Amino acid sequence: MRIDLVSEHASPLAAIGGVDAGGQNVHVAALAAGLAQRGHDVTVHTRRDDEALPERVVTQDGYDVVHVPAGPACELPKDDLLRHMPEFAANLRRSWSPRPPDLVHAHFWMSGLASVAAAGSLPGAVPVVQTFHALGSVKRRHQGDADTSPPNRIELERSLCRTVDHVVATCSDEVFELRRLGLTTDRVSIVPCGVDTDVFTPDGPGAPRTGRRRLLVLGRLVERKGQDDAVRALTAVPDAELVVVGGPAAGRIDADPEVRRLRAIAAAAGVADRLVFAGSVARADVPAWVRSADVVLAVPWYEPFGITPLEAMACGRPVVATAVGGLQDSVVDGVTGDLVPPRDPARLGAVLAALLADDDRRAAYGRAGVTRARDRYRWSRVVADTESVYRQVRTGRRLVEVAR
Repeated sequence: MRIDLVSEHASPLAAIGGVDAGGQNVHVAALAAGLAQRGHDVTVHTRRDDEALPERVVTQDGYDVVHVPAGPACELPKDDLLRHMPEFAANLRRSWSPRPPDLVHAHFWMSGLASVAAAGSLPGAVPVVQTFHALGSVKRRHQGDADTSPPNRIELERSLCRTVDHVVATCSDEVFELRRLGLTTDRVSIVPCGVDTDVFTPDGPGAPRTGRRRLLVLGRLVERKGQDDAVRALTAVPDAELVVVGGPAAGRIDADPEVRRLRAIAAAAGVADRLVFAGSVARADVPAWVRSADVVLAVPWYEPFGITPLEAMACGRPVVATAVGGLQDSVVDGVTGDLVPPRDPARLGAVLAALLADDDRRAAYGRAGVTRARDRYRWSRVVADTESVYRQVRTGRRLVEVAR
């Protein structure tokens, strides 16, 4: 099949760890590479955010990346991109008109709007599959007035539920939210995000350690990720340090507003000497940082899916995560890790103290995590399940809710 992925703000070539660069970038890159490996002709369309970028890049993983003009060729917050989607759609349409793809898979809601607009004007029916990665209704519920999304985001997502051919959700919690937007059960399948189990392994080098127990948080430095709760929880584990991997490059850490906010919280809690910011790291170095941890934390207020627990489990590390979104699917409470309520640093601290004091339980969680990651979340399985959805959409067959 000729498959075009559309990911307007999340390029598979972007450095991970910025405010708008995270799990979606990893997902799109791994899916594109996996589909190409299975013999498909794959192109990823993403917005040009730098004048120096070439129009097309042929990646070593066998897929192409096209940088689509849409607005100024500079970095913009993703919440400011909606007004540039008509231009994005027009350029997609010009690209597709000579030879339409067999199927379009849109990633994020604005990509869906552009994909539907572009594909709908082509001769013949080009099916559009949608993965939201995050929903405006969930963001609005948790962030309230701090939500910077366009005010009509929820209604536009509701319209996509009516107009796309099929939705691929990443977890069961997302299906519930999609039903509230009017999507029927027969038009959604669950295919989770994945992890590269050839790269994230228990055996291999680890990042340098101090003499303290290490708690690790990995990801973007945005408030909803809950790093402040992890900082406050340090008071319950006086022999542990918290290492935060992600955010700006090491040389720019001190100027970052979120770093300054977290350091102020740590100072007020009396744990400033045990809070370490590693900054952004190369993707190839992430497994070593994960292996260096005694426990990996994923404690957001809400989370559409979250790949950090998968990476931790694949490396044989126990996970403590908040019981939200996709984390409720990936982390098996009492088997691969512990689930805690969101925004409850006291409970988080108590759970961490108990887990750090129990070497046998941590080891058991680690072994179970490796098995679960390899059996359920390896990318080869995720890609095969996604391909199965594509084939069924193209043939008009009725899909079941859960692809697996």
